[in-house]
Amino acid sequence: MITPPLLAKGNTVGIVSTARKISKLELAPLLQLLTDWGLHYRLGNTIDAEDHQYAGNDALRARDFQEMMDDPSIHAIWCARGGYGTVRIIDALDFSNFEQHPKWIIGYSDVTVLHSHVHNLGIETLHANMAIEIDAKTEATRSGIRNVLFGQSHRIQYEMKSDFHRKGMADGKLVGGNLSLLYALLGSPSDIETDGKILFIEDLDEMLYHIDRMIQNLKRNGKLKHIKALIVGGMNDMKDNTIPFGKTAEEIIWEAVNEYDYPICFGFPAGHIQDNQPLVLGRTVRLQVEDSGVSLQF
Repeated sequence: MITPPLLAKGNTVGIVSTARKISKLELAPLLQLLTDWGLHYRLGNTIDAEDHQYAGNDALRARDFQEMMDDPSIHAIWCARGGYGTVRIIDALDFSNFEQHPKWIIGYSDVTVLHSHVHNLGIETLHANMAIEIDAKTEATRSGIRNVLFGQSHRIQYEMKSDFHRKGMADGKLVGGNLSLLYALLGSPSDIETDGKILFIEDLDEMLYHIDRMIQNLKRNGKLKHIKALIVGGMNDMKDNTIPFGKTAEEIIWEAVNEYDYPICFGFPAGHIQDNQPLVLGRTVRLQVEDSGVSLQF
């Protein structure tokens, strides 16, 4: 895998929205943070643009991202907001110049589309908080992103709180992202190969039976059988029917993978949660799962 060039003070970060609309005012905390880091920023044409729920129509969002990829003065692209919309523009993007001159793509949730597509090109990406609401996250969220972008050491540790886990150690390339998007990408050019890799999943605001349907579909497609380990991040704000499904999201996932023998951990600090720590997707990492806690070394 290719690691995009690290950032240095004076570099410029492009900020665009590939999905939902967002205003410049909502980006004020991120712009201040970049300034504090000694970086410049450039707002794309999708910021303040509006087409119903989107940050401009498909053509504008594709053109904005393409220009940021192709502009040599832009050293990283930070996606402003998720929601839905990236899958509508992915096939309109030309990554040929990006493959020769890669740069960091930063975001999560709907940006899983970009993470998965770029992973298949052999380039690392940064699963991390969107530009929006960066000030509402933990200091570890913000400092972790800076550490990765500037080439400092990065390690995530947390105490085990879930009853569901399987101890062990695994080394492998880290892949994954939002479960709903991984499910939606199955069979497409952006679908990822998980064999021999460490898979990370997270999700938000889904019906519990949807979680079951998605995890069963990943299983039937062979995405869960030959992985080195499974990391489950935030699975919060789940919904249920009037007649309860009968299992939590954790129980649904555990039931699906319990027959395998690789390490598994739940409650990992990444996803739609306050402590959304960054993950370098595509990088070979070491996961250690113990009864007392979990460690992920990049």
